[in-house]
Amino acid sequence: MIELKYPYDEKSIRALKAGDAVSITGIIHTGRDKFHKYFADGGKINVDFKDGALFHCGPVVVKNDGEWKVVAAGPTTSVRENPYEPKFIADSGVRIIIGKGGMDKATLEAMRKYGCVYIQAVGGAAAVSAASVKRVQGVDFLDEFGAAEACWHFEVEGFRGVVAMDANGTSLFERIESLSREKYINIVNKSR
Repeated sequence: MIELKYPYDEKSIRALKAGDAVSITGIIHTGRDKFHKYFADGGKINVDFKDGALFHCGPVVVKNDGEWKVVAAGPTTSVRENPYEPKFIADSGVRIIIGKGGMDKATLEAMRKYGCVYIQAVGGAAAVSAASVKRVQGVDFLDEFGAAEACWHFEVEGFRGVVAMDANGTSLFERIESLSREKYINIVNKSR
């Protein structure tokens, strides 16, 4: 298990390899469809993402005694952000993207060029991910985008995932697709 602590510096991120298990401690920010579109359209964001982390997540957050509490924080399917992510990586200096399901070749190339990784979070374990959120620092765009699409700022400890796309241009998703294709062709050829 490789420990990553905020700020997530480029050298540490570039040293990660696809398949590495990681544990993140520090600040991560959420952002989904409306956040990405807003940024792509030139909207101003009050967060400095340089050496930071963006989590594709629509958390369930409730207010209890005046403080926010994260009840669920499962990853959102990241493929929806493909049109926006390469430019976001280039312009923001973000080092970690967290989500599920992977992203496209253009995003992988931006990760390679700018020193960023994609971390696959565990889908279906939103309560487990939420348990790693120790404090909600705040939220932006709550009124404009709604709770699921807002930009939440979490302090996390021991948030776990697997590097699925690294800053060297390696993608576990592409590797699995290639191996699956080979196995499929072998099965089809044997059945003839």
